[in-house]
Amino acid sequence: MAANMRGLTQFIADIRGARVRELEEKRINKEMANIRKKFKDGNLDGYQKKKYVAKIIFTYILGYKVDIGHLEAVNLISSSKYSEKQIVCLSFTGDGNSLALVQGYLAVTLLMHENSDFLRLVVNSIRKDLDENNEVHNCLALHAIANVGSSEMAEALAEDVHRLLISPTSMTFVKKKAALTLLRLYRKRPEVIPAVEWALRLVSLMDDQDLGVVLCVTSLITALAQDHPDAFAVCYTKAVDRLHRIGIEHEYSGIYTYYKVPAPWLQVKLLRLLQYYPPTEDMTLKNVLNETLQTIMTSSAEPSRNVQHNNAQNAVLFEAISLAIHLDTRSPLVDTAAVLLARFISSKETNVRYLGLDTMAHLAARSETLDPLKKHQGTIILSLRDKDISVRRRALDLLYSMCDVDNSELIVGELLRYLKVADYVLREEMVLKIAILTEKYASSYKWYVDTILQLISAAGDHVGEEVWYRVVQIVTNTEDLQAYAARVVFEYLKTPSVHESLVKVGGYILGEYGHLIANEPGYSPIEQFQVLHSKSQFCVAPTRSILLSTYIKWVNVFPEIKPQLINIFERYRHVLDAELQQRACEYYALACLPDDNEMLQNVCEEMPPFPPRVSGLTSRLNRKMTDTEDKRTWIHGGREINLEQQQMTTLVRPKQAELPVNDSATASGTADSAVLNALAGLDLTVPSEAGESAPAPRLTVGPSIDKWYQKLTYSAEGVLYEDVQIQIGIKSRFQGYLGQLAIYFGNKVSAPLTSFTSTIYVSDSAALSATFAKIPANVLAPRTQSQQLLQVECKKVFTCPPILTVSFLAGAYQSISIRLPVIVTKFSEGVKFGQADFFERWKLIGGFPREAQVVFPISLDAAGHIDLPHNRRIVSGNHFEILDGIDPNPSNIVGAAVLHTSVEGKVGCLLRLEPNREAKLCRLTVRSTSEEVATAVQRLVETALRME
Repeated sequence: MAANMRGLTQFIADIRGARVRELEEKRINKEMANIRKKFKDGNLDGYQKKKYVAKIIFTYILGYKVDIGHLEAVNLISSSKYSEKQIVCLSFTGDGNSLALVQGYLAVTLLMHENSDFLRLVVNSIRKDLDENNEVHNCLALHAIANVGSSEMAEALAEDVHRLLISPTSMTFVKKKAALTLLRLYRKRPEVIPAVEWALRLVSLMDDQDLGVVLCVTSLITALAQDHPDAFAVCYTKAVDRLHRIGIEHEYSGIYTYYKVPAPWLQVKLLRLLQYYPPTEDMTLKNVLNETLQTIMTSSAEPSRNVQHNNAQNAVLFEAISLAIHLDTRSPLVDTAAVLLARFISSKETNVRYLGLDTMAHLAARSETLDPLKKHQGTIILSLRDKDISVRRRALDLLYSMCDVDNSELIVGELLRYLKVADYVLREEMVLKIAILTEKYASSYKWYVDTILQLISAAGDHVGEEVWYRVVQIVTNTEDLQAYAARVVFEYLKTPSVHESLVKVGGYILGEYGHLIANEPGYSPIEQFQVLHSKSQFCVAPTRSILLSTYIKWVNVFPEIKPQLINIFERYRHVLDAELQQRACEYYALACLPDDNEMLQNVCEEMPPFPPRVSGLTSRLNRKMTDTEDKRTWIHGGREINLEQQQMTTLVRPKQAELPVNDSATASGTADSAVLNALAGLDLTVPSEAGESAPAPRLTVGPSIDKWYQKLTYSAEGVLYEDVQIQIGIKSRFQGYLGQLAIYFGNKVSAPLTSFTSTIYVSDSAALSATFAKIPANVLAPRTQSQQLLQVECKKVFTCPPILTVSFLAGAYQSISIRLPVIVTKFSEGVKFGQADFFERWKLIGGFPREAQVVFPISLDAAGHIDLPHNRRIVSGNHFEILDGIDPNPSNIVGAAVLHTSVEGKVGCLLRLEPNREAKLCRLTVRSTSEEVATAVQRLVETALRME
């Protein structure tokens, strides 16, 4: 650009040629004065505006404060010429008052202060560019929105960005930029994005033919699905289908092959997305997914000589292993993965070792048994000495996750030895992990105290207050531990160099329990006082406050050293620190009371046990490990803590709440371990509440929909839904508690129905299961028909039929939700009875509550007669055997059936239908050995008769 503007070129040359800063400033001030005059005079053409704005840009880049040109910048944004529109970019300094101009529409908004009032000047211009049919202007505007991402811009333009994304006329690269722009807006301002309303329309874009669009949309959906998993649940099927098409069917363009690996970035995104959902119960999806994962692992087993190929291949492989672990740690896939991981952690390549250790930590965090990992414990421990700090960090995480009762002393010992030479950035995290493991897997009280005091002594400044708080809590709550803890901490205090955290622990424990060891040689009251007080001169005021509290406790239990203690209180009454002075004055007054005074004894009573509470160490550690854009799908630690994390995630939907952290002696957080029960007698049970199930789809309303459905409740085939674009038909057959529905989708228009999606919603999966035999195709060709087989199983009695949701793109997005004619009587089988047998069973079942009866009005046929053939058709259509000759009235219908369920077995059911021609009423009576069945069958048959 500078080459086309001679004035700009000369200005840059002059600045560069300035020998000292004073000459540079003089030249810039002269130029800014000239530009200010030109802007004031007006009448500048586009070329002159661009030239002067470019000079301001260069001045701003040099670091000079610029406060002119903003109106000209806004005018250039509104220009119809690309060269003029591109050059301007608004950029505000931190105070939001001064305005600079940076070259390029993208760079402009990249540096714009998001809270600046000047944003209002450009929002309308950006909206205009979004509305144009010029894809270049669209992209410039999208760059601006994404880079600024202000609240005002998000609220004003989010709908326009969404429209560009879903528009069938948008170019591919515009859709990609629109998806990423929405992702940016959602991460900064999630409240302005109606994610639930847009869910199905956004998920439909995962079927786009361009893998670049799919990649960008998948990134967006991954972020949205973490907060709204139920609304985006259909993306699970889309992700599995796309992975299968890429990995098995090889449906991808050559331009998306990276060193012979098909679309590795997209595969990684899809594999990660699936980990945000619980393992599917759909056997079809499960089999397809297992086949895909097996193919990935098989093809990636052997590395090649090409580094780039290995990088892409490993990216997909490790994400596939993580998904396999997420799905089922006992599957053969995970066994294969464990063999691969063992090889990877010994690799010569740093990146491979890093990924191997991280993925093995995932396996350790989810696996029911750690035996396969313990075989490589030596290699993992050696990784603590790796030359790369990221590998050392992953080795630490893995050792933390794979620690259990059997190897805890070995691992904790290794970590303590490594702590002395570990990187400073790792030490705080190591201290937390050692403290948690020591508490969780303590084999004895003495080992716990020895280890934790050794940790505090070795770690120094890296010991957080949570660690020594926890030591105090456990010692206080464990009577057998108190004397030993006082003895050990006293020995630590006798060493020449003691860290302040250890002085705090020693002050508290000796103040409370020093009397338990006072009669032993070397632990007399005066020796305890001399050792502890000798450390106070090196401590800060808060620690000295703790020591003063220790001294007043000793006044009560060690009268022989009372004069020395009173002398200390006297000296501290005159210090400048207000906290220390107040304590000293109060303690001095208490210490000067007569020895038989009850107030001193009451004030200095031994601390009672702490109330039941859980450790705050784990929550503190987990909070440190969640500073990522996407939420972690697992956390470092054992299987128990990960199960608890999943329960907590379920309870806090749709937004995940941050767990509280113990910042004082009151600890709270996630339940950590059984060790707290062993050491402190704490009740760590976390109440479990079932997460809310996904809401049922809103049913499509139409004049004939209910009539079509009701007819199919007693018929095996027919039309379920039809409009000008699509027809849906059903053919069904049932055998025992199993059934199969052939669902026919007919495209009635001359254009394809793209992003075709069909899903099944079952309100009670414990009573009824419904799964497609294969993943449906996502395109329905013009004027053709496709068939999908649906397998259903009746486990128990159910009352709500499954709902079929069909969505597709046909110019606009269409969604249809209709009930499927799968009702409980479909799983019945007619039974023949004689008259005597029928009435014997009828009486045996008895009346209420195993009888359901209703009287309702009926219509007569044109001749004024009861429509007996129709009634028989409905009863037999509900799979009842019509027993003729049982009832003497020929208008009455008697039926018998047995309902088949896979869980509750067979349930008998008897029916009597008694219409009355004169009263135009009908009485329906159903008796069954199950109250639920009687009520359900009565309602189904009554509804079918009433509809007609």
